[in-house]
Formats: sequence, structure tokens, C-alpha cells
Amino acid sequence: MSGAGPVDVKHLPVTPALARYLACSSTAPDPVTASLIARTAATGDAAGMMVQAEQAALLTMLARLVAAGSVVDIGTFTGLSALAFARGLTPGGRVITCDNDARWHAVAAEHWRRAGVAERIDFRLGPAAKTLRALPVDFRADVVFIDADKMNYPGYVDLALPLLRPGGLLLLDNVLLDGYVASPELAGDPLMRRCAQTMAALNARLAADDRLDVVMLPIADGLTLARRR
Repeated sequence: MSGAGPVDVKHLPVTPALARYLACSSTAPDPVTASLIARTAATGDAAGMMVQAEQAALLTMLARLVAAGSVVDIGTFTGLSALAFARGLTPGGRVITCDNDARWHAVAAEHWRRAGVAERIDFRLGPAAKTLRALPVDFRADVVFIDADKMNYPGYVDLALPLLRPGGLLLLDNVLLDGYVASPELAGDPLMRRCAQTMAALNARLAADDRLDVVMLPIADGLTLARRR
């Protein structure tokens, strides 16, 4: 139907039981990934920053599908996303991953070594914006993944888009922000409310950007896939 808006059909709420079923219906994490997930879970509340196991599998698959030779991973934490991307690289490829916090780097580095991908991963400590601006002017990325401080997502997108080659992927995690993007005013915490407002505005901006083909997936806390035209 021409000009029709979204039709509210085939949208199934993902209950905890269904989420477990979805995870079990995907390729199981290998022993190193399972170990890293367990070590991350032991960090306590901070573990909420980790990508889910099925997301990690998707990141590897996407890297393989675009034959990624260069990936920029914004937000290292315990290194699961960097590990996932490194496994999907073409021969000689590299993941540049950055974080402001080095507390978990030893855990990340240990598992990168165990997985045999340490030589493919370049960890850079410091602000993500500084890392992105320091890349060579002729640098082109096949994939840029943003999973860091939410208030700075718009700035990261502005810096990342010029780095992407045509056909490259811009990936953003946590784009649903616990569901508050649909109604930011419902967030009781002021910071969460501001983050939700910022993310909602960015989601709308990306969907309208004529440089990109955009799909938002309801996986974990929401994952946006944007292909550079």
C-alpha cells in the first residue's frame, strides 16, 4: 500500500524464555568465547556493557560477509567484540579497538591470545574521538562498531562516516536503550533520560540519512546496521 506507515504485525515480544531459545538456536560459543563471557560476568554490574553471545556471532558473520580487512571497534571493555571481529577478518586484516579504561585489558588480551588473534588486534587507550581523528587521512574502514558512552554517539558517527568505504558497515549497539528511546520521558534517571533523548534523535537522523541504508534489529538492546552507499 503506497505511502502507508508501518504495519504492526509479526512483532513478537522477546520473553526471557524466548531469548534463551534464540541463543540456543544459534551457533554455540567456542570455549574461548565462553570463557571470556564467564570472566566478564564475574565483573558484576559492569558486565552489562558486554555484547551478548549471539551479537558476537553476528559481528563475526558480518565481518565475513563484507570481507572486512579493517574494523574500528569503539568500546573495548573485556574484548569480546574485538575478538568476534578478528575472527571474521580477511588474511592480514586488523581490528583497531579503543577504550578510555584499561582495567579489563588484561582479560581481553589473555583471550585474544588464547583465540590466536592477538596479532590482528590493535588496542588503543584513550578517548575514542581522539583515536578516530588520529587515523591516517587515507584510512578506510570496512566496519565501524560503536558501543561506548551513549551521549557521544552522535559525535562518533560524524567521525566514523568519512572513514567508511562504500559498501562498508556502520554498526551501533544499544540503540533501543532499554526501550526508553520510544518514550524518553519515562526514564526515571536523569542521565538515562538524556541518553534516551540523544539516541532517539540519532536513530531518526540515521534513518533519514541518504548516504546510508539502515536497518535496526531488536537483538539484545538493539543493533543498527547502516550500509554506506
